[in-house]
Order: sequence, then C-alpha cells, then structure tokens
Amino acid sequence: MKKYIAEFIGTFILVFVGTAAAVFGGGAAAGSIVSLVGIALAFGLAVMMAAYSIGTVSGAHLNPAVSIAMFVNKRMDMTDLIGYIIAQVVGAFAGSLTLLALVNSAGGDTKALGQNLYGADAMINVGATGAFIVEAVLTFIFVLVIMTVTSPSRGNDSLAGLVIGLTLTGLHFVGVPVTGMSVNPARSLAPAVLVQGTALSQIWLFILAPIVGGILAALVAKSLLGTEVDPGDQDLDLDLAKN
Repeated sequence: MKKYIAEFIGTFILVFVGTAAAVFGGGAAAGSIVSLVGIALAFGLAVMMAAYSIGTVSGAHLNPAVSIAMFVNKRMDMTDLIGYIIAQVVGAFAGSLTLLALVNSAGGDTKALGQNLYGADAMINVGATGAFIVEAVLTFIFVLVIMTVTSPSRGNDSLAGLVIGLTLTGLHFVGVPVTGMSVNPARSLAPAVLVQGTALSQIWLFILAPIVGGILAALVAKSLLGTEVDPGDQDLDLDLAKN
C-alpha cells in the first residue's frame, strides 16, 4: 500500500505543479518563449521533486505509460500495475481538482486547466495522425531514457531523477506547441474530464499514443540496449566465455 500512496503523492505533485504553471503562466497559447520555458521547467522539476522524495518507495513512475513499460519488461507484476495506474489516475485528479479550486478562488477561467489539445486549439495545427505520432515518439524517447537510467545492469540511481526530469523538460519544447505535451495518460485524463468539450473528445489519443510509445520503448530497451540483463548474468557469461 505504501507504494500506491507514494504514486498518488508523486502524480499529484507532477500534475498540480505542471498544470498550475501552465495556467497561471498564461499557457502555451500565450506564444511566449518565457511561457514555454516555464511550463517545461515546471514539469521537469516536478518529476525531480517526486523522484527524490517518493522514488525510493515506488520508483516514481507517475505515469501509466511508464508502469506499463515496466510491466512489459517484467519489472512489476499485474497486481502492482493495476494498483499503480489507479493511484496515478487518482493523484492526477487530486492535482487537477486542487488547481480548479485555486482558479475558482481567483475568479479565473475554469475551462483552462492545462488540458492537452491538438488541431486548431494548439499553437501548431496538426491533425490526429500528426498529434499521435508526436505523442508516441516523445513518449518513446522519455520511456527509453527511464528504462535505461533505471536498468539493473546500466542504471544510475543517484542521477536517475535528474536525468529523467531534464529529459521531460527538453521534450516539452517539442510537444507543447503541438499537443500541449502529454506523454502521460493520467496527466491528460484528469483535466479533460473536468473541462470536457474538445479536450474530452480528444482524450483517446492522449491515452493510446503514450501507451504505444511506452511499449515500443520497453521492447527496444530490452532487445537492443540490454536493460533487463542482470549484472550477475553478465559476469557469468563473461566467465563462461573465458573458460
């Protein structure tokens, strides 16, 4: 249960800090490089906050796409996968509801909660196919980095949070103008349900594309980069080769 509570807290941090920065900073629609940098840093720093606080308890997945990738590569079982995803979704809703309460108290527009959108509502107008490709590719890169830096054979636990946070920050410069940058079904679902409208009608893409990208990253990490090889197995193989 501690792992699930940790995932709830971590996802709350990610969604609340990231989307609040987007809303109170004017959002990507403001078209300002300052606004874009602020959003990117907010999400990246939020991941670092979570990684170095609750990461030792749950691994700080904060994202169903990450948890599914971990499941695909047998780093967690089905029971934990379900528990993690439920905790992440509930944490995301808690973050969005907290932001909604703040926006209400400030008399702001409650139809702007940092939701993800593509098409005419985005800075760069692309269709569903283009948005799907962007979200899948960015998630692939993000999850590939996660699978590598947390690998039992190649990872570096002390730097994992920093590397993952900086990666998410960098990817926002590509994703925000096109889709508002999701790569996380839980992060997209909560605001979409609360604001409804176009965001809710497009939510399928922000659920499916990250999952596809995450699964592909898991498979590439395992088959090409050898992330799931136990260091003991590697040493044994070397000893056998010498003999």
